[in-house]
Amino acid sequence: MNIPNKITISRILMIPIFMVLLSVPFNWGTLNIGENELPVSHLIAAILFIVASVTDWVDGYYARKYDLVTNLGKFLDPLADKLLVSAALISLVELDLAAAWIVILIISREFAVTGLRLVAAGEGIVLAAGQMGKLKTWIQIIAASALLLHNFPFSYIGFPFGTIALYLAMVITVVSGVEYFMKNWHVMKGSK
Repeated sequence: MNIPNKITISRILMIPIFMVLLSVPFNWGTLNIGENELPVSHLIAAILFIVASVTDWVDGYYARKYDLVTNLGKFLDPLADKLLVSAALISLVELDLAAAWIVILIISREFAVTGLRLVAAGEGIVLAAGQMGKLKTWIQIIAASALLLHNFPFSYIGFPFGTIALYLAMVITVVSGVEYFMKNWHVMKGSK
């Protein structure tokens, strides 16, 4: 249980706090941002989501710099990303800020890749995330952050950045999933 893995676990532990901030109707007021209103509780949740997301970079950097990459970290890091992003996207659907079909497609890809990783783990193989998967995660985080912030600051100019970023995240998520399965199909073919 090294420092990068502890950082990853802290990211997982932030998820329930983030969810409470989005789910409970706190009456802390709202901010007017262009054409939209942003509840203060959503702003705090978005900040927490962004902080949790940045820990993904921090733990990876720290693990590589100090040669602390472990199989546990290779497993926990993408799992933490998936839990965090899935929680945000599902909450966005509940808040009517994201289309359910896009979120279902994104989360389905995440389940499929996790399933492939579990099959690989059963064979004693650890499949780390590739560069396309990392890009996918960051675009999902950017899209979720923009939507959690009710499209701030783009709402001032009426530009639907959050929605466009979510569509881009969906496309890259599907493409990276197909790439991941093609690259690792040998694991499925060789499984017992």
